[in-house]
Amino acid sequence: MHHHLSLRRKLIIMISVMASLFLVALDQTIIATALGRIVEEFHAFESLGWVVTAYLITTTIAVPIAGKLSDLFGRRKILLIGVAIFALSSLMSGLSGGITELILWRAVQGIGGGIIMANAFTIVGDLFAARERGKWQGLIGAVFGLSSVVGPLLGGWLTEGQMIFGLTTDWRWTFFINVPIGIIAFTLIAIYSPALKHAKKPIIDYLGAALLAIMLSVLILAVDNTDTIFAGLLDATGMSLTVLRAIMFTIVGAAGVGFILTERKATEPILPLRFFKNHNFNMIVLIAGLFGAAFMGSILYLTQFNQQVFGASPTESGLMLLPMVGGIMLTSIISGQLISRIGHYKPFIQVGFVVATIGMMLLTTLTPEVSYGYEAFIMVIIGLGMGVGMPVLNLAVQSEFAQKDLGVATSSNQLFRSLGSTIGTAVFGAMLTAGIVANIDSIKQTSYVNHLSQNTAAVEQFGELDDANTLVTLNTPEVKTIVRDNAQQQFNQLPESVRDQVSEEFIAEQDEFSDKVAQSFSDSLHRIFILASGLMVLATVAAFFLKERPLRAAEPGEAPGVAE
Repeated sequence: MHHHLSLRRKLIIMISVMASLFLVALDQTIIATALGRIVEEFHAFESLGWVVTAYLITTTIAVPIAGKLSDLFGRRKILLIGVAIFALSSLMSGLSGGITELILWRAVQGIGGGIIMANAFTIVGDLFAARERGKWQGLIGAVFGLSSVVGPLLGGWLTEGQMIFGLTTDWRWTFFINVPIGIIAFTLIAIYSPALKHAKKPIIDYLGAALLAIMLSVLILAVDNTDTIFAGLLDATGMSLTVLRAIMFTIVGAAGVGFILTERKATEPILPLRFFKNHNFNMIVLIAGLFGAAFMGSILYLTQFNQQVFGASPTESGLMLLPMVGGIMLTSIISGQLISRIGHYKPFIQVGFVVATIGMMLLTTLTPEVSYGYEAFIMVIIGLGMGVGMPVLNLAVQSEFAQKDLGVATSSNQLFRSLGSTIGTAVFGAMLTAGIVANIDSIKQTSYVNHLSQNTAAVEQFGELDDANTLVTLNTPEVKTIVRDNAQQQFNQLPESVRDQVSEEFIAEQDEFSDKVAQSFSDSLHRIFILASGLMVLATVAAFFLKERPLRAAEPGEAPGVAE
């Protein structure tokens, strides 16, 4: 532990760590605004899913493994490796000359991102006693909230083309901006963060790491963009998606059994099975998984609601989340300060989750007819609740274990939250698609779709008109503008006497199509928000079963640990 360090040195370390974490959190949202331009430049719509999934797979795998390695080799060394990998792979992602190269570097970038995520939360436990950690976990929670707004805004701004130092920005700059901040963070961590590791010779659980990697990667592939990623395999073999997923889940189960058997015998297991004998650990990872799924249900689909119903652009939809983000940042900081003063965290988790659950229940009342002001009010409630409950989970899990297990314990919380988000997003996405499909006949019968079906070349870049996802895409502001401009070029060739009338009729048809899609989209979201609310109810109930441990303050003259 490094409780003996000066406050100035701790501040420098935390600023550099939070800067690194901000880059990772930012990368998860900033890339969304650049995907359209990436696909357009590389002509690789079929590879779109891999750009996101490659990063998600390696990040999820890296988190638990990096957490364990940091316990063995020291937080400083592993964190420096993570920052270096993230900065270098960001540079190479921006320099990619093709979609395959980009996907490869995105996978490498995910490794760096996972290492940073695993250690950024853990290092708080190294620098501060349990009683002091709350305020810093709260600040880290605020960093995540800030990134969810800055990401879409900055990504949209850079992608649209700006002049910086005489250079015109594009989607590549969403990766380039990571490099200078990464270099600064690396330098500060290398200079100011002290080394700490166990005195004994580290023993690495290679087999456990390999089985965990197989289990997590196949699980993610089985639930996230499976039909898109394996479209070529399904077409070539004639295999159904159901059969493919059954095979993949079988592999996940086999790898899981192998992992458990390996961890029972490993000297230094990646995820010690003795953790699961701890009541609070079981409750915390359960809460983290449920919360991760519910949180994605609100953030991700509120953004799409704003685009489909209010006609907001990706950048505008990000701005519209400010009320939620403001609530998260405010209560994250305030609750962290209060926890450090009071020394108890359980009431904050309970109150925060109750408030967040009420907010999510209110989301079920959203319809295409409501005003943005009403939605903003709901988002404030959700943000206030999540800001209280979200950062405290790391504090709770850290208080359950000794310093030598801090890395793997903290990263386990991150792992289960990430898995909850991934699985939740996949389930919610399937629910949304099913809701659109249920109304697809009435949508396809609109004059607008009939008009587009006569000019397939104009819409083939967005997918097939029989696909529910394509219909949703056609209702986004950017795509509606593209289709309208293409149609207008055709109308300009008509006689002037009928040109205006045809143009007005087309706009009316497009508006009718938008109303039907928005209504169908809203109806589907009701089911998603109901499920998200149910998950939050379960997470809240689990929070009441936590057995809180007193948060200990630092003692004078506390030993710093064994330095390298």
